Amino acid sequence: MPKVKIPRKSTIVDMTAMCDVAFLLLSFFILATKQKPPEVMTVTPPNSISSKVAPDKAILITMTKDGRAFISLGDDTKKKDVLENVNLTQSLGLSNAELAKWSKEEFYGLPLGQVKSSLALSTPIAPARLPGIPIMDTTKNELETWLRSVTNVYAGGDQRELQEMLLVKGDGETLYPVFNNIKRAFKRNKLYKFRIVTNGEVVPIGSELYRESQTVK
Repeated sequence: MPKVKIPRKSTIVDMTAMCDVAFLLLSFFILATKQKPPEVMTVTPPNSISSKVAPDKAILITMTKDGRAFISLGDDTKKKDVLENVNLTQSLGLSNAELAKWSKEEFYGLPLGQVKSSLALSTPIAPARLPGIPIMDTTKNELETWLRSVTNVYAGGDQRELQEMLLVKGDGETLYPVFNNIKRAFKRNKLYKFRIVTNGEVVPIGSELYRESQTVK
């Protein structure tokens, strides 16, 4: 008997719809992804073994190895209120327009007495040229002022949430007196808990922490 010939079908697959979906997903992730905010300075924090991730809305104090301190107000819902409180309590005399311009800055590293004049500049001061927030003089630690305004704005809320937002990031070569003055600024505002940002390390195999993590799994 003659063999039955099975008709051959085309193996061509139209990928147009798949490409459209792929580009739509790519566009979504590009637009929806929150970009990491720029850092004040490049600092190399010490290493540690930690699994906690820093929150997106963080109040970050950065210490450079040459002793300068900066603050970043990551919670955009409270940022303007904090700046207005600093302006009011320190009598900076900033107008609404100056406050609006000030709120667009990603970080703050000027003595309060220089803020108004800096806002009058056509171009912002480069981070490398900022003197930092004065903290070395124990009689006038301006970081205390910043943290006092933070506590004023967040008063009445859950203090545990505020403590989770307080981060300190310092270069591994930063001298202890700088860190000690930052601790003093927290303490004088009755903020007794904050987290230190470090570079994560892999848990050493065979260590007690490693065995605990294996037990949890």
